[in-house]
Amino acid sequence: MNMKNIVTIKGMLILTLALAAISCKNSDSKNSSRATGWEINSKDGGFQYNTQYREQETAPGLVFIEGGTYTKGQVQDDVMHDWNNTPTQQHVQSFYMDETEVTNVMYLEYLDHLKRVFPPSTDGFRAIYNGALPDTLVWRNRLGYNEVMTDNYLRHPAYAEYPVVGVSWIQAVEFSKWRTDRVNEYNLAKAGYLDKDAVRSETTATSNFSTGAYINAPSQTFAGNEEIKTISRAGNVRTDADGNETNIYATRESGILTPSYRLPTETEWEYAALGLSELREYNTYRGRKKYPWDGQYTRSSERRSLGDQMANFKQGKGDYGGIAGWSDDNADITAAVKTYEPNDNGLYDMAGNVAEWVADVYRPIVDDDFNDFNYYRGNVYTKNAINEDGTVQIVTPENVVYDTLSNGKIVARNLPGDLLQIPIDEDDTYLRSNFSTSDNRDFRDGDKRSSRYYADFNDDDSKTNNMYHSPKNTVTRDSAGNITREYDKSNNKTSLISDEVRVYKGGSWKDREYWLDPAQRRYFPQDMATDYIGFRCAMSRVGSKTRSATKSKN
Repeated sequence: MNMKNIVTIKGMLILTLALAAISCKNSDSKNSSRATGWEINSKDGGFQYNTQYREQETAPGLVFIEGGTYTKGQVQDDVMHDWNNTPTQQHVQSFYMDETEVTNVMYLEYLDHLKRVFPPSTDGFRAIYNGALPDTLVWRNRLGYNEVMTDNYLRHPAYAEYPVVGVSWIQAVEFSKWRTDRVNEYNLAKAGYLDKDAVRSETTATSNFSTGAYINAPSQTFAGNEEIKTISRAGNVRTDADGNETNIYATRESGILTPSYRLPTETEWEYAALGLSELREYNTYRGRKKYPWDGQYTRSSERRSLGDQMANFKQGKGDYGGIAGWSDDNADITAAVKTYEPNDNGLYDMAGNVAEWVADVYRPIVDDDFNDFNYYRGNVYTKNAINEDGTVQIVTPENVVYDTLSNGKIVARNLPGDLLQIPIDEDDTYLRSNFSTSDNRDFRDGDKRSSRYYADFNDDDSKTNNMYHSPKNTVTRDSAGNITREYDKSNNKTSLISDEVRVYKGGSWKDREYWLDPAQRRYFPQDMATDYIGFRCAMSRVGSKTRSATKSKN
């Protein structure tokens, strides 16, 4: 082979390697589409996407809970013999949960926002604020003097960091929705999509921010209000051929908007309470962990805190705290959050202090034969209401829907600025195999297909033998606002369970040790409140199961 041919071959090899390097660089570029080759995020238009996204940031107040499999339910101490929490193997996706229970000061921030944006002095808004108020009368006892809590527990600074009580399940859900909107409003202001000062000073009922409305109709929400100037962060502005800004609103693709705050499911709450992240023993994994802490006792075995109570609970008849100065658990009613040590997930008060609402509708049996992944009973599927012109319907101050609860209290189903939601219909369920109706609370339990008394279903109460045949009290209001209460006095009711009762978990300051076990479960009407049930929020994890997996790829 002569020198000329060698030079030619070397040149071809160099050219080939150069072309390969260019091709490889283009295919690996985060700003180049692997589907079409077109540039992503170009300044002259085209597809816009956050290619620099790393992972979901932990939202305010939350801690990360890595998902996994565990044994849900009870394998010991079933002293009630009610077969209410039989063990099932479940898998939970990673999620986030509040480090502490929602406190009085956190809930007061919610009430302050409602009072400023929807003044109760306005007739049309009075029910919005009043419907969110906790029931402070839950502290009263006909043979006890508790007026100091009735008057002071919610608002006095001495109780600021104590868990809020007197809140129904419905009120807890509404707080979670409000919290979602406020956090996303803050995220948008931080990213430069909203004027932070304007958000705090100019929000009114007609410009109330809603995450769902912002995503689907940003020009009709706070950010699109012409009286409030929106701004865009430098370097994030894209213009069309005429030089007009075209991306002054954030979208899901931006990664700025966080998933919703919500109540945890029963499965999530129990998994988080057990704190299995640091335990690798087989027997513990199989469901033999009795408390959120290690060991079989309620007192600490650590040298520095030997003998101290690990939670706030009722220790015996007439004993809500122990002997003063010696065996005291430092609380008689509730205690300030973080009074006791957290579990291995970094969560405080997952046993004792207050019991906590979870999202699930109560049923005695968990149907793990149908599903053992992210188990939850309570799905009611809705969709956005659409106008005739194809736009989404935004709730206005004039068309807020109010519900009258079983106790006569009026609550707002939605707030001005929210997207109007309606049940899904046949257009959404036709030929689907995974769901067929909007309301799935009764699915495979308590409905015609699952009841042993299927043949006896009819509209005559005297003959009905439904699995869940609870009393049906009705409360109505006339045009003048007067309440009419009708009590169900029939003698053939067989159960207190219905689609309107929700699970609550964990022991409280008012409960004995038995209820501190995370597996224990009880139920209570969703529109009623007590002095021993509070709540904390959760949030779904999007993306990788573990945080380390995302970091290792970047």
